[in-house]
Amino acid sequence: MRRTRLTAACLAAGLALTGCSAASTGSGKGGSTLTYLTFETPSLTAGFWDTSIADAEKKVPDVAVRKIVAPSTDRDAYAKQLQASGQFPDLLQSITPSTFATAGLLRPYDQKWVNANFLLPMGNAYQGKVYIPPTNSQIIPEVFYNKKLFAKAHVDAAPKTWSDFMAVCAKLKAAGITPVELGGGDPFSAAMPLVGILSADVLGKDPNWLKKRYSGKVRFTDANVKAAVAKYRTMVKNGYFEDGALGVKYADSITHFTSGKAAMYMMGSWFLGSVPKDHADDFGAFLTPTEDGSLVVPFSVGGSMAISAKAADPAKATAFAEAWSLDPANYKALIEGDGAFPMLKGRTLDDYGVHVTKVFKDSYSYVTQQNTKVSAVGWATNDDSMPSGLNNAFYAASQALFSSDDVDGQLAKLDAAWDSATK
Repeated sequence: MRRTRLTAACLAAGLALTGCSAASTGSGKGGSTLTYLTFETPSLTAGFWDTSIADAEKKVPDVAVRKIVAPSTDRDAYAKQLQASGQFPDLLQSITPSTFATAGLLRPYDQKWVNANFLLPMGNAYQGKVYIPPTNSQIIPEVFYNKKLFAKAHVDAAPKTWSDFMAVCAKLKAAGITPVELGGGDPFSAAMPLVGILSADVLGKDPNWLKKRYSGKVRFTDANVKAAVAKYRTMVKNGYFEDGALGVKYADSITHFTSGKAAMYMMGSWFLGSVPKDHADDFGAFLTPTEDGSLVVPFSVGGSMAISAKAADPAKATAFAEAWSLDPANYKALIEGDGAFPMLKGRTLDDYGVHVTKVFKDSYSYVTQQNTKVSAVGWATNDDSMPSGLNNAFYAASQALFSSDDVDGQLAKLDAAWDSATK
C-alpha cells in the first residue's frame, strides 16, 4: 500500500536482479510460466511471497510462477516501466486498476466468482468491472494514540469533535509531550493528516466529491477544501507535530510512536501490524474527528492481483489468481503482519487462526458496522481513484503545506495537475 518515488537507477537494478523477460513462455512440459509482480515489506517478506506462490501453484496444474519484486513500493510506476519495455507481467499485486484498465492492459474477473466470495463485491470496481479481487480493506488513516501518554497529560478519553482534538493536542503540548508523530520525510506518510481531514470534512459531507471533480463541478480551490486544509496548517503552526517532522522517514516515525516519543499517530490501519505485542493494550485508535463528532470512516477496499489482458495463458493466470486470493494462509499473514481487514464471505477473524490485539478488533469494528464510509482521498482503487500522477502531486502538496501558508497556491497546483491529467 505504500508509495514512494521510483528512480531510473532503481528500475535498472530491479531489472538486473529479477532477470525480467516477456510476460509468458512455455515451461517445456505442456505448462506455462507466469510472471508475477510483487513487493516486499518488513511484514510481507520474500518468504511470505515464496510460500504463498508455491501454495497457489499446487492448486493449478502445469503452471510455474516467477516472482518479480518491485524495487520501490510504487508498483504502478514500475509496472508502467515494464509495460513500456514490453515486459508487462502476467499478474500484478495491489496496483491501481484505473491506471491500466483504461489502456486495455487488464482482464476483469468473472463477476459471479467475485459475488460469491467477497463481502463488498463492487468495493474496488472500476467502471463497473472488478480488476482486483476485493480481498481486504484498510482505514486510511486512523488516529492511533498512546493511552499512557494521554493519562500523563490528564486526558481522560479519545476526542470526538475537532475542537476536542485541538484541546487534547494543546494539553499534551503543555505537558511536554509531542502531540502528533509525522513521518514527513516520505511523501505518502506526510500526507496522512490531510487525507484524514479531507476525507472527513469534504467527502464526509459529499461522498461523490471526487466523481464531481472529474466532471468539473468542484475544485480543490473551493472554500470547503481550503477550510479543511486550514485545519492542518493550524496543527503545524501550533507546534502539534514534532520538530523537524519533514525530515523523519516513515519507518522512523513508527519507531518514534511505538517507543513513546509522541502521543498520537495518523496512519493507515496497516500500522496495526506494528503495534508492540508486549504492551499492545497501551494503544487505542479513533477516527479523524469532525466538527460535530459524527463518524466518517476513510475507507479503501484493497485486493490481490490484477491479470494482464495480454497474458499468454489467461486461463492459468486466472486460476492462479483466484487460488491465491482465497487462500486463508495469505489472509493470516496480511491480518497479523500488515493490519489488513479481511473481506471474505462467511468467515470471522477466528476462522483465520489469527492472534490480534484489542485495538485491531476495535478498528475492524468500523469496517463491520453500519456507518458513513467514504473513499480515503488518494487511496481509492475504484471510481474515486485520482487520475494517474495525482497521488504524487497530492503528497508533494502535503509536504509543501507543512512549511508554507500558500494554501491557495498549492491547491491551484492540484487543480492544474488534475486538469492536465484528464485532458
